[in-house]
Amino acid sequence: MQIIPTDIPDVLILEPKVFGDDRGFFMESFNRRTFADKTGLDLDFVQDNHSRSVKHVLRGLHYQVQQPQGKLVRAAMGSILDVAVDMRKSSPTFGNWVSCELSADNKRQLWVPPGFAHGFLVLSDSADVLYKATDYYAPQHERSLLWNDPDVGILWPLTADPILSSKDQAGQSFKTAEVYA
Repeated sequence: MQIIPTDIPDVLILEPKVFGDDRGFFMESFNRRTFADKTGLDLDFVQDNHSRSVKHVLRGLHYQVQQPQGKLVRAAMGSILDVAVDMRKSSPTFGNWVSCELSADNKRQLWVPPGFAHGFLVLSDSADVLYKATDYYAPQHERSLLWNDPDVGILWPLTADPILSSKDQAGQSFKTAEVYA
């Protein structure tokens, strides 16, 4: 596995070793020991999630103010732009964002630490997104940051109006959002 740093040091891109031939491919999508050796993070993932979305669906930007979740995200089918926004007020990168294209072709994964809002935009006709979480989903603690807040300034590669849930349409602006200490 290769680790690629991003502009926010805590957010990492992971490229697994892929063994392919004319029959297809094999890759180890997660190995706790290798992950810890390469990242310095020894994590317990407690929940695996899988979503399928059609082109132009934008999910997020979600985070939990209590029971914050770290997420290891990948696209098993299709392609997405995955985004992480630093919601940690004490961080030198507070309010900054990074993105990475994750796809079935590039097999990259994005490590989004606890304390970040997370979301993605589907770039392909559809996408299956899988992610491991370090804490359980707690809807009472979930918050949504407005996906197009000008103070955050995410550059979404939109080719049409995004398809949003009502929850995501009602996201909070960065100025009024609840953040981490």
